[in-house]
Formats: sequence, C-alpha cells, structure tokens
Amino acid sequence: MKRSNVNAVDLEIFRNLFVSIADEMGVVLRKTAFSANIKERRDYSCAVYGRAGETIAMGDHMPVHLGAMPLSVEHALKAFRLRPGDVVILNDPFRGGTHLPDITAVSGVFLGKSATPEFYVANRAHHADVGGMSPGSMPLAREIYQEGLRIPPVLLMESGNVRRDVMQIILANVRTPEEREGDLLAQVMANRRGEERLREIVTRYGRARVRRSAADLLDYSERLTRAMLREIPDGDYHFEDFLDDDGITDDPVRIAVTLHIRGDHVDVDFTGSAAQVAGSVNANYAIAVSAAMYCFRCLIRSEAPYNAGLLRPIRVIAPERSVVNAGPPAAMAAGNVETSQRITDVILGALAQAVPDRIPAACSGTMNNLSFGGWDTLRNRAFAYYETIAGGMGASSRGPGRSATHTHMTNSWNTPIEAFEHEYPVRVRAYAIREGSGGAGKHAGGEGIIRELEFLEDADVTILSDRRKRGPYGLQGGAAGAPGRNEILTNGELKELPSKTRTTVRAGQRLRIETPGGGGFGV
Repeated sequence: MKRSNVNAVDLEIFRNLFVSIADEMGVVLRKTAFSANIKERRDYSCAVYGRAGETIAMGDHMPVHLGAMPLSVEHALKAFRLRPGDVVILNDPFRGGTHLPDITAVSGVFLGKSATPEFYVANRAHHADVGGMSPGSMPLAREIYQEGLRIPPVLLMESGNVRRDVMQIILANVRTPEEREGDLLAQVMANRRGEERLREIVTRYGRARVRRSAADLLDYSERLTRAMLREIPDGDYHFEDFLDDDGITDDPVRIAVTLHIRGDHVDVDFTGSAAQVAGSVNANYAIAVSAAMYCFRCLIRSEAPYNAGLLRPIRVIAPERSVVNAGPPAAMAAGNVETSQRITDVILGALAQAVPDRIPAACSGTMNNLSFGGWDTLRNRAFAYYETIAGGMGASSRGPGRSATHTHMTNSWNTPIEAFEHEYPVRVRAYAIREGSGGAGKHAGGEGIIRELEFLEDADVTILSDRRKRGPYGLQGGAAGAPGRNEILTNGELKELPSKTRTTVRAGQRLRIETPGGGGFGV
C-alpha cells in the first residue's frame, strides 16, 4: 500500500469523474434498452477498469453485479486482445459470470493511435430471457444446460460492426429476440458513452495525471478498509444459516463462514458450507467475493470509493465444488439472487459478534424471483418477464428497519404498475405492505410486501424464493421476521406453493406472493 503525498482535491475530483462516467453509462443503458427489466427495474450495473483490468469506479447499481464483474473482465481479456470498436460479451458463470441472464459487455478505451487500451469499460444487464427450459431463464433446473444459452467470451462487435453470426445464434435461442437484440445493442451504446467520457477527461487533464489519480483512488480505498478492520477486535467469528432447500429436495442448504480478523486483514472462510447441490442455488466464487466486498464496505464509516482497493486486505476462501464455489455442470440461476443474500446474512451474522452495535438484524434474505411467459393473443406475440420483489429490512441499534425495500445484494426498482399492465397480459390486483411481518423488538423489523397478480393469459411461471420455512433472524433478543409465502388463488381458494417451483397458471388465476419481514433488534 502506497502512502505518497496525495492531492486531496485531485482525489475528490477524479473520484467523482470516474463514478459519473459509470453512472452516465447506466443512464444510456436504461434509456436505450427495450425490456422493462432494464429500463424500468434498472437491473444492470456499469463500471470503469484500469489497464490491468482492476476496478477503478462503479456506478450506484447492483452490489451482486459490481463485485463479481471484475472476473468477467479478466476472462474477456484472457480470451481477446481487444481492438478499437470491439465488444466482448459473456455470461458463463464459470468464467466470471453470475447466472445466465446476466450478460456482461466489455470494451477497451484507446487513446490516440495506441494499440493497447488505457482503460476498459463494462456493463452487466439482466436479460428477461436467454432461452432454457422455462420463460425468464430462471428455471427449476438440475444442470446449467437447462438454464439457457451459455456464452463464453465472444466478440459481439468487431471493429465497430455487429457480428451478425454471433447475434443470430443468440436470437435463435431466446423467446423474445427483438427485445434481446435491443438490449444487447443498448449495452454496446453504454460502453461507447463510457469510452467517450474517458477520452474527454484524458484530453482535459492529461494521461499521466488521470493514471496517477486512478492509482491513488485504489490506495485510498485500501487505507479506508484497513482502518475499518483495525476497529474490529481481533478474533475468529463464526456464523451459519440455511437456505430453505435447493428446489429439488427438501433438505436445508448450509452456508457457514468464519472470519479470521487480525489487525488490518481478514480471511473470509466458507469452509463448512454445503457441497454444491442438485438444484439451482449454487453460487460461484465471484458471488462469494462480491458479497464479502459489499459487507465490509458497509462498515467503512466514510464514503469509500467502490474499487479494487477495497479487496486488498480481504481474502475469500471458498472450497471448490461447494455451494459457494460451484463447478460445472451445476445449475446456477438462484445462486446469484438467493445464495448471495444468505452469504451476506452469514457474514453480517459473524460480524455481529465482533461489533454488535454496528450490524443490523437480517433483512428479508431473498429476492423473491418471479419469472413467467407465454403467448399474448391480444398483442400477437410471445412474452417473457422477470422481476424481484422487495421485503423488509432488518432493524438495528439505530432504529426500526424500513419496509418494502430491496436490500443488500439487490438494488433494483419495481416495474410501475402502469408500465407492467401496458406491456404484459397481467393485472396487478394487490400491491401493499404486509402488516405484522416485521420481527418484534426494541426496534421492529421492516414489513414485507404483498403482491397479487391476475393472469389474463395462460402462463408458465417459475418462482425462486427463500425464507419460506424460517424467517430472517433477529439480533440482541429481537424476534425473527415472518417467513414469506407463495400462493395460487383460484375462485377464492388458496393453494400454497413451495419456495421454489414451476407451475402453469391459467387465465383468470391469481398468484399471490407475500415477502418476508426483517428481523427485530433488541428487547
């Protein structure tokens, strides 16, 4: 770690410049995308990388994307020596991806006539369908081949031109090809905006100053992280929690962690976690790293730049072919969305033993993933949709948890009801706070959500959710939040559904999802 004299004004100027570039990339992606999942729910992330692929800045987007994307960039750079106008895409979870609907686009930023990029820009967007055995590409799968089209690093754009052969392969394997093409090209345009802005700041400030400031930002984040770790008492802190099941068997899936904190360094050791499972809750190493990075950044008292410097004092140990570092051909769809949340829960649970007043009770602990699709006879087209549904935030020593909010590894919005009903053959019959779902305590946990949808067409529906058997834990004597519930309503009769299920919903039936509340804090 360098301790050179750093110009504080320069540091703040370039910190905001780099972050503004990532944020502007996100605006371009959102405004040019075709799908509701990107333009309404904002299920995407953008970032800026240095010459060696190290993260310089990330937008205020999805934590589960941002910590994992550097591994995708690394694999893209191993596969190709990028030239001006090239864009590599990939979604392979075994090459730095998270799950198949998340497609990452990587481009180089070239200055003058240089043949080597000075920077890289990348964005990751969740596509509403990438093929597979069920609409939305979040199936109840047993192996990754069932989950959709798996894309290794491949050139989508070459010298500024679309590779039509690559694009046609993708479009031939998805249910909504026009939407997919629009979203992929939106990702290309987002990267182009990032390239333009980076060239502008180099023109204004000079290459040497920009390069030096990027390095200083990484060192600054490292210093902040090490200072935070020194505030935590040295020790070994263990915690474990469970996913309800993997969707194939009813057995709970153990996630365990031990934090070995010594001075300004921590080992995050997931030894003791379950072996990879038959269902789709398997996570890869990139997800484990992303969750660890998020948890420790939350403990930094000042606004630390979200870059590669944060990870320098943190080592993540995840046994191979475990549920937190799965290998092929494991199914992975829910690892990014459900297991990432439980990894966060166990890391924070361990930290609560070390710094109890700084850690909140468990949040809802699930993204309540809903995907569906079918044929829309009114619009005469196929439809496929995916969304995550908010829940309750855990309470803390400072006060009660917030209700009806996305927490931890997700940072997405909801699709407005007007846009949702305009685009899909569905009516929203209830969208309300789930009263009484927050855990009791000196400070109560936040309340979950009730979301009830009436289908106007037959639809193939998949739910990947969790915290249906046991609620999010409370802390310091606070009660657990209420578990969630999934139900089908037919002619006034309710039928309860498992936490992870695939079913056919007939026109006129209603799907009701009640999400977990957050845990309470104190007595």
